[in-house]
This record gives sequence, structure tokens and C-alpha cells, in this order.
Amino acid sequence: MSDASSPRRALLSVFDKTGVVDLARGLHDLGWELISSGGTARAISDADVPVIDVAVYTGSPIMLGHRVVTLHPRIHGGILANRDDPEHHADLVANDIDPIDLVVGNLYPFRREPGIEMIDIGGPTMVRGAAKNHAHVGIAVDPADYDGILAELRLNGWLSATTRRRLARAAFAHTAAYDAAIVEWLDATDDTPTALPPTVHLSLERADVLRYGENPHQAGARYRRIGESSMWDNVEQHSGLALSYLNLFDADAAWRLAHDLGTEPTVAIIKHANPCGVAVADTLVSAYQHAFDCDSRSAFGGIVATNQMIDLDTVEAMEAAAQADVVIAPGYGDGVIERLITKRRNTRILTAAAPAAAPGEAIELRQIQGGFLVQQAHHFESTVADWQVVSARQPTERELADAAFAWRVCGHVNSNAIVLAKDGVAWGIAAGQQNRVESGEIAASKAAGRAEGGACASDAFYPFPDGIHAAADAGAAIIVQPGGSVGDDATVAAADERGVVMVFTGERHFLH
Repeated sequence: MSDASSPRRALLSVFDKTGVVDLARGLHDLGWELISSGGTARAISDADVPVIDVAVYTGSPIMLGHRVVTLHPRIHGGILANRDDPEHHADLVANDIDPIDLVVGNLYPFRREPGIEMIDIGGPTMVRGAAKNHAHVGIAVDPADYDGILAELRLNGWLSATTRRRLARAAFAHTAAYDAAIVEWLDATDDTPTALPPTVHLSLERADVLRYGENPHQAGARYRRIGESSMWDNVEQHSGLALSYLNLFDADAAWRLAHDLGTEPTVAIIKHANPCGVAVADTLVSAYQHAFDCDSRSAFGGIVATNQMIDLDTVEAMEAAAQADVVIAPGYGDGVIERLITKRRNTRILTAAAPAAAPGEAIELRQIQGGFLVQQAHHFESTVADWQVVSARQPTERELADAAFAWRVCGHVNSNAIVLAKDGVAWGIAAGQQNRVESGEIAASKAAGRAEGGACASDAFYPFPDGIHAAADAGAAIIVQPGGSVGDDATVAAADERGVVMVFTGERHFLH
């Protein structure tokens, strides 16, 4: 073992080589001894920075196709030794092991390139060892930390305890995310997968600090999976205040709905996570005007989402309508953003790309006291072809189209949900009531006769005929519901009595 006057040592072994040569050069200029292997050693050496190869340092060859490189007592003894423990010091001397003061390592990009050969063993062992011994050893897993490390070394000669602890925390988060990615891959490649895995491993990083949470006295932030990009990372904000927790929550709900109804021009207006207006039309301006007219009072302060670029015709309609807190669209025509900013300075105007496929996640989590509820993410499984017409009267093509639209919108409304729709417009939307009859009454009141001859969708079955009569009184020509109640015979009889088409989907869409 070298004496106290010997240089400090750094072990550098990284997959992401961003900035590693500059770090190595800076350490060398400070008199540090550098140890490395493989591609990292080549990059440092090619830059004419002196570096000792790990195989030379340990005296042991690299084995098993590079699976065994750093797994050696000279490496891990140097990393893990407690410099304040006399027994550790004696072990280092007896085994001719030099202390290693800084480990620079990041792991294979497993989420991007999963596979057995991307399961790193030596790397996580070094990173965890250095993080465990952060009282004596520095650990860097993020190239963004390199400049700060060099600056502190130049100023003080060593890293402060606060810095070493912060870096250790980042290191354990790095290995935790790496292990979580491997577990998810094993679940995904299981020959007999289950809908929900036996364990769920979330490794999230803070992406944005929000203005506040649900209320101003609550802190709020947006997190994303470590190593993955979120749709929200690529959203461009053109105006308005910083987004709050509810701005994001509601804008996400609006964006999902606007992109879930097909490719025709679509507008969804969301208020408190529920749609208050939804429309599909031949032009975006018509879709916006219809969506706004669904419930113009509730639209004030809401979220407007479109699935197409907002043009000048649409922005003129928006200027004449209620103030929106957020507008989110795939793009804006020439001069549109300027018009929106001039008229609505407080509106947050966002550009968000349309999804390649229907937006969604594999599973959903919701926190409860002491744990989480986990389920498969909400999705529509049945199609119109799977539906069963149970009434005496058969639907017309137009009625079936109204039912399909109403049903899709209904799946995005909090339960108990009733939607009255006609010709691609959800004229009456009722959410969150404790009983289905009152939901129907509210939807009818909002529709105010505009859905006459259209469809009524219910997210769960009607237990009694009173809901059927309420839908018929509201002018519904077709009712779409899951079916499955012990009272189905009575509700079908009520539909036949009123001359209304009844369709069972066989699929409930509660949303809470």
C-alpha cells in the first residue's frame, strides 16, 4: 500500500462517455492517478491522458468475454476500505492494496437495449461500494456532476461531506433504476406473464417543480421514469404562468380524450378532469364551437385540447368564447399564438405532439393509506362489432354511430357518468353523481333538447327502469350500457315500451 503522500486515485468505467475525457484530464492535472478499462481507458488514452489499465493494476486478466474485469480485491478493497479503521488499514497493507478515492461509473442503458449481456455486474458493484463508503470515497454516475466535482477539487483539494452524500444518493438511485428496468424486462419476457406482476418497482426522477400541488399550500412536482422521456418533456409552453399540478393533470386528461376519438378534427374541453364539452366535426372551428356550446358556463377556466393544428378560424372562435386556463394542441398556424397571447395573456399555450398510438400506460397506481392500488390501465376492449342489441327495435347506422361516440366519451367521465350525444357532439355530460338517475337528469338539463334523436351512454348498467325513462325523456333514440344487472329484463322492457334501441357492450367503464 502507498504511503500518505501518494496521489489520490480515480477509477473510471462508464458506458456513457460524455465528458469523461475532460474529467480525466482535469484529475490528471490535479495529480491524480487514473485507472480504467475497455472503451473508457481507450478514450482517455487516445486523448494522451495517462491511464493504468485495470488488468495491469490488478495483475489479473479480463475474463469471460469482459464479464469479469473489476471484480478483484485490489479494486473493491481499495473502494470499500474504512480509512479510519486500523484493521482495514492493516488489511490494505498486508494485501498491497491502494485506496481508491473516486469512482466514476454509469451503467448500461438497459431500458434502451435490454438483454442478458446488458445486465452489468461489476459496474453496479463498484458504484454501490463507493456509495456505501461515501464517508471516504466519491462516486459520480452523472456526467452533469463532473464539472462541479472538478471545481470543488481545485478549490478545496477534496469533496465535502455534503457533496459526497449527495453523490452517493444519486448513485443508489442509479442502481435502483437499473435493477427496476431488469425486473420489468423479465416480467415482459415471461413465458407465462400475469396481468399484474408480483412486485412493482418504480424509479422516478423529478422532471419539473410545479407552481404548487392541488392547492397553493401543497408542494407539487412532475416525475418521470429514470432513463425514459415523457411526452411532457417535449411539450413547449409559449405563454402564461408556470404549470401547476392541476394544470398538468387536467391537460393530460384533455390531451388523451382529444386523441382517443379518431383522426377527424376533435376538441375536448376539460374542467376538473372531466369533459364539459367534446365534439368531432369536419373542421376544427366547428368542433371547437360545438364543444364550447355543450356547456359554455363550465368551459370558463377550462382546458382546451385539440388533435389538429389550431388555425386562424378556430382562434377567432376561441377569442369570442370563455377564457381557457390551458390550450394544448399539436401545432398552431401562422399568427395564431400571437393572437392567443394578445387576447388571453394568462392562458398557458402548449404544443404537444400527437401520440404515435393511443396514449396510455401498462398499469395504473393509486395511493391509499399504507400502500397502493394497482390495476391494468383503463382501456376500451370491446368494439361496436362485439355489442349486443337487446331491444326489439334495431339501430340505424346513424344511431349506432352516435352510440359509439357517446360510449367513448363516457369512458373518460368520472362515475356515475351519463353522456347524451348526437352527430359527434356530447351535448350533455354528467359526472360524479352518487346515483345514475341524477346523472341522467343533469345530462338532460345540460343537453337541453339538443341531443334529441341521439344516443345516451351510461358507464355502468342501469339497475332500474327509471334511468331508461329518464334517457327516453331526454330524447335518446338509442341507449348504450354494459348490461349485466339482475334488472336487465325490466330495463329492456322499458326500452321497448318507449321505442328506444338498447345496446349492451358487456364492458363497464367506471372511472374514479
